[in-house]
Amino acid sequence: MADNKEPLKDPAEGQLSEEEQQELLKKYDPEANTRDLGGILKQVVFFGLLAFSLFQLYTAIFGQYTAYIQRSIHLGFALSLIFLLFPFRRKTARKGRVPFYDVILALLSVGVGLYWPLNYADLVLRVGRMTDLDTIVAIIAVLLTLEAARRAVGLPITIISVAFLVYAFFGPYFPGFLAHRGQDLTALSQLMFYTTDGILGTPISVSATFIFVFLLFGSFLVKTGVGQYFNDLAVAVAGKLTGGPAKVAIFSSALQGTISGSSVANVVTSGSYTIPMMKKLGYRKEFAGAVEASASTGGQLMPPIMGAAAFLMVEFIGGITYWEIAKAAAIPALLYFAGIWIMTHFEAKRIGLSGLTEDQMPNRREVFKKIYLLLPILGIIIFLLIGIPTMQAALWGIVLTVVVSAFDKNTRLGFMDMIHALVDGARTALAVAAATACAGIIVGVVVKTGLGLSLANGLISASGGHLILTLFFTMLAAIILGMGSPTTANYVITSTIAAPAVIALLMLDEPAGVAVPVVVALSAHLFVFYFGIIADITPPVALAAFAASGISGGDPIKTGVNAAKLAIAAFIIPYMFVYNPAMLMMDASILEIVWVTATALAGMIAIGAGFVGYWYRKLNWMERIGALAAGIMLIFPENMTDIFGIALFVILIAIQIMTKNRGSKGKVAAA
Repeated sequence: MADNKEPLKDPAEGQLSEEEQQELLKKYDPEANTRDLGGILKQVVFFGLLAFSLFQLYTAIFGQYTAYIQRSIHLGFALSLIFLLFPFRRKTARKGRVPFYDVILALLSVGVGLYWPLNYADLVLRVGRMTDLDTIVAIIAVLLTLEAARRAVGLPITIISVAFLVYAFFGPYFPGFLAHRGQDLTALSQLMFYTTDGILGTPISVSATFIFVFLLFGSFLVKTGVGQYFNDLAVAVAGKLTGGPAKVAIFSSALQGTISGSSVANVVTSGSYTIPMMKKLGYRKEFAGAVEASASTGGQLMPPIMGAAAFLMVEFIGGITYWEIAKAAAIPALLYFAGIWIMTHFEAKRIGLSGLTEDQMPNRREVFKKIYLLLPILGIIIFLLIGIPTMQAALWGIVLTVVVSAFDKNTRLGFMDMIHALVDGARTALAVAAATACAGIIVGVVVKTGLGLSLANGLISASGGHLILTLFFTMLAAIILGMGSPTTANYVITSTIAAPAVIALLMLDEPAGVAVPVVVALSAHLFVFYFGIIADITPPVALAAFAASGISGGDPIKTGVNAAKLAIAAFIIPYMFVYNPAMLMMDASILEIVWVTATALAGMIAIGAGFVGYWYRKLNWMERIGALAAGIMLIFPENMTDIFGIALFVILIAIQIMTKNRGSKGKVAAA
């Protein structure tokens, strides 16, 4: 039963202050663990971040420099600012001073960033013939990248990157299919800094172009107050529904996910508002935290931004547009949130929770008068739909945000607001740049050693060539690899290491040399992306769940377990779209898309009822098993399973309706 049911006078009662939110972010999100600088250093960092944004805007508007120059300047800005902002140890984050060694590291980072622009002609002419200085600079660049990623992103991606460097260097000493001829220090240095397969490879290329501009777009949106508006709109739409605050959390987190690139940041931003509401209404601490954690994690799966991973997919898959990826991810994301919505609804019915009362609701008229704040997000979607290039769409989105903000004096962006938006956007981009640079190390090693294909063959061999087993092993690998990593790094790691196994098995019957169809590549990449993201709520390293428990006061592990149960759709949906790409709206008719979506939604209702133990009334154990069986059959994309699933679904509903009244009197017949 519920912990308490004291009257909820103010939906925002118990909301964390901005200082408390920052404390929580610093505890669970490495990206927020920055120094509180003062004096001249504060000004240096401020103008450094502003210069970073202005450089990126200039190249986005007037054209980029040569790949090596564009990417190395981007890297130099990011690394130098990280060493000034992020401390060596978390406990020293609040101390305003910057130790001398971090100043030295920042200056070295500037030197690394300028090495390509200042020596471009010579480096191009002597390609493949590195000097001793070239080698030293490359080694310094790798070490700075690893340390910057450790500070700004977290230890997991650093450990993985170091492991890959060790693998590249000691290749001949590895057993079986993992063995390769190895790379000496000179060859490895050249790979990492003087080719586009290492630190300056595809991941940081995307960071230096699409991702940065979209992060600026999100920063401008936040300055208009759209973050708080998401909460207000969610309360106005879902507050009065059964178990209203939980549905507010789901709706708000889905909206927050359109501009947020972090599950933890999403939890703290919307959860500080929604979790106290859920607890006051009567939800258990662990359940309240789990709702917010699972919904906020799902925000990374929600188009159009998808935690910036969609831009990387365009480059990694090739032959596909950003709009096609966003469209393909739409139905799976909606099903994910539908699954959480369904389970919170049944949980609210089970423990007898209603929604907010009329006097607890905001003035709907005032809320809906500000719906124009969402126009920039809608504008981005329209721009992409009509074929405007991705970066230009983001630039026009920023312009539209400034125009829309002028509609009301409370949202209007002045000159200094726009300056601060540029600074905040660059600050957000630091961790992304470090993560993508570090991920480039992994990609470079995989490309050079052929590890991706070796691991793919190993997984296929372990599964005996069975698709379901290969998917299961790949799922486990993606969850483990995704633990503790932010969205962009998460996707790069899982797509590089785990996705090739799914692609290889799906192409097993095709003749050698046949190009991988886009639908196959996209299915595989979305599959590993989903499970990498779900690592944020999968114990034991469930950062989003831990952050939510910091707000709710619940047990972190129990919160993670509850969040994983609520997000059961995320453990099922990826298997569905691999077996039946109609869910991705690719190679399918409208009728097929509608059918697979409708049956999947019905399946989620049945599975939700089975997990919670409530539908129209409380379910006995036989009915719960039946509901789970019906849900699995409806979700599995085969005609026969759909038919049996629909039949069982209808029978269960009929039994529920016929025995509902008797059930309330304790006279429920056994199914």
